[in-house]
Amino acid sequence: MRIAVLALQGAFIEHEQILEELGVECFEIRQKKDALVDFDGLIIPGGESTTQGKLLHELDIYDVLKSKIEAGMPVFGTCAGLILLAEKIANDDRKHFGTMKIEVVRNAYGRQLGSFDICEKFDNKDIPMVFIRAPYIKSVDSSCEILAVVDGKIVAARDKNHLVTSFHPELTSDTTVHEYFISMVNEYLNNKRG
Repeated sequence: MRIAVLALQGAFIEHEQILEELGVECFEIRQKKDALVDFDGLIIPGGESTTQGKLLHELDIYDVLKSKIEAGMPVFGTCAGLILLAEKIANDDRKHFGTMKIEVVRNAYGRQLGSFDICEKFDNKDIPMVFIRAPYIKSVDSSCEILAVVDGKIVAARDKNHLVTSFHPELTSDTTVHEYFISMVNEYLNNKRG
């Protein structure tokens, strides 16, 4: 198993550290040639979705990654990554990958001062959650599984090969969400082997 971490901007190193702690090989995608090699899953980190979206096009990485996601490769987006994957952004006309059937609200929790930590259930397990200028999921398609809700707002969901969180699991010592994603990648690899 080899997981790529989009390393254009944002909190990508923390994702890599958790993957390494879990014994999973990972590497960074910084330019097109990185995206063209074989890998089994992709993590799109938090950061600034507009900047990441712009760099994906400027560096000619967008089409390569979008085709891999559309072909069924597992992808995990945190915060800005969630926004990049969303089919619709309620308070923004831009659309990035748009491969997950959800509608999100950008910066729903306000500015940096609106950031907070909380312990809530993800897939029925209590985990620490760190929210930083976080979006939330306004609505999901019937194909989506809701994995976490905080204060009545959807903050984690899965749709087929997509996993997204509004919060930053990479900024805690808890590995539950990354383990969930690794199980998705294992499922994908098993199906590929037939």
